[in-house]
Amino acid sequence: MVNSLQNTFQWWQTGVIYQIYPRSYRDSTGNGVGDLQGVINKLEYLSNTLGVDALWLSPFFPSPMADFGYDVSNYVDVHPLFGDLDMFDRLVTEAHRRGLKVIIDIVPNHSSDQHPWFVESRSSRDNPKRDWYVWRDAKPDGSPPNNWLSVFGGPAWEWDEHTGQYYLHSFLKEQPDLDWRNPAVKEAMLDVFRFWLDRGVDGFRIDVAQRLMKDPLERDNPMNESGKMFSHKAMGEYDSQIHIYDVTHEDIHGVFQEIREILDAYSEKQPRYSVGEIHEYDFEKWALYYGKELDELHMPFNFSLLDAAWDASAIRNVVDDLEAAIPDGAWPNYVLGNHDEQRMVTRLGALQARVAAMLLLTLRGTPTLYYGDELGMPESVIPDELLQDPWGIAVPGLSRDGCRTPMQWNDQVHAGFSTAGSTWLPVQPDYAARNVAGQLGEPTSSLNLYRTLLAFRSESTALQTGRYVPLDKVPSSCYVYKRETDRERILVALNFSDESAEVTLPAPATLKVTTYLDKSDLSIDKVIQLRPHEGMILSL
Repeated sequence: MVNSLQNTFQWWQTGVIYQIYPRSYRDSTGNGVGDLQGVINKLEYLSNTLGVDALWLSPFFPSPMADFGYDVSNYVDVHPLFGDLDMFDRLVTEAHRRGLKVIIDIVPNHSSDQHPWFVESRSSRDNPKRDWYVWRDAKPDGSPPNNWLSVFGGPAWEWDEHTGQYYLHSFLKEQPDLDWRNPAVKEAMLDVFRFWLDRGVDGFRIDVAQRLMKDPLERDNPMNESGKMFSHKAMGEYDSQIHIYDVTHEDIHGVFQEIREILDAYSEKQPRYSVGEIHEYDFEKWALYYGKELDELHMPFNFSLLDAAWDASAIRNVVDDLEAAIPDGAWPNYVLGNHDEQRMVTRLGALQARVAAMLLLTLRGTPTLYYGDELGMPESVIPDELLQDPWGIAVPGLSRDGCRTPMQWNDQVHAGFSTAGSTWLPVQPDYAARNVAGQLGEPTSSLNLYRTLLAFRSESTALQTGRYVPLDKVPSSCYVYKRETDRERILVALNFSDESAEVTLPAPATLKVTTYLDKSDLSIDKVIQLRPHEGMILSL
């Protein structure tokens, strides 16, 4: 269960990553939309107030915003809404000056239909860039080439009247899929990685990484007769198929190896990093994305905690299964929220969200936090007339807007996010009581819990790199594990229940942190009493 550890650990292994949705973090211009200068203005919050190690920026590239930046019309520039390349360079410089690494999103599976590549491709069948995208003839009856479905609903094929063929789009019709089997496309996209590496970025989050290589025969997906969902949330029509041909073909591993070669070459000066958005819940298959020689993704994102029932046994099973499956020498990671998921507090409740924070920041592996979760921001209810998310507009109930509302900095207008008359999404109504400035002054606030956990983690070699050892003889409502090195032993005890629980310690210990933040540095001989929904960190 416990894998051997590398002798030297990189920043992406020991650090904590913090995801920023730029539209929603801080508006520096007064137009109601967040921007890169707004991120620069809050770097001190990230490095000193909160204490994370790296920031991940969701897309800021030029885009018609059909999918809010995940429809890219220029991969090597900045949308004027967010700033310009000079501003991005300043962001990288200022982040590095504070010891923060910068990770950016890259969207290689598809571009915008307004990208010059697709404009050319669509212009005629004999255009040199025609085969940069996936164009196919209709079936004899005029129907699409196969039964593949768009994640956002409906067929994954759009008819183009001008050239008389269908093109493939795994998401919106405004997001045509690039053909990575074309060497010219692959080289153009690899140059995008090089462009941003030359500007000093430390790593990439690769959007929908599984989709770069699909079945070359483009066979029909089998129908989903079982009714089992594709992921932890119902996805409408998309769940009617078993998606085995429109995602991951084995050829994808060669692509990831080429990307890794580029990153490794740049790592001679400073370590670079890649994490892929991989929605695979079979850990044996998931682990393949590290590569047989650990020569592909540094990490495939692990979304398993989002899928698991929130109880001690289910969560432990997820972690134990991952530890058993991860290749020797590879590094795990965990996430409990992002720009596509319902807010953690809404899923788990306020008290269990605090337990979840302790879990996330003490497991073996790299944690990724989502902006606002440190405040306990809940999922916002957005009125239909204010919805922005194309998925939610097309498929009722699937909007992601509720987790993308503006960051709440203070109790002033629009929570200190913007001075505009209105913001791109409405600020949550509870902002006057839930914001950074207010919570900094509350000793037991959610923000101060995160600050305490991050500070403790930054000083603990055991939490950063130590072995994971679960304890068996504990109450069924509790998940208890040790993180240990040869010189330090930490015990984490988490109560998932609304009742108290008693845990027998393996050795005398000192209480360091409780999720209630009301006591610390207590010597405990044999037994700890966990209150309802309490987590504790102890030094053995």
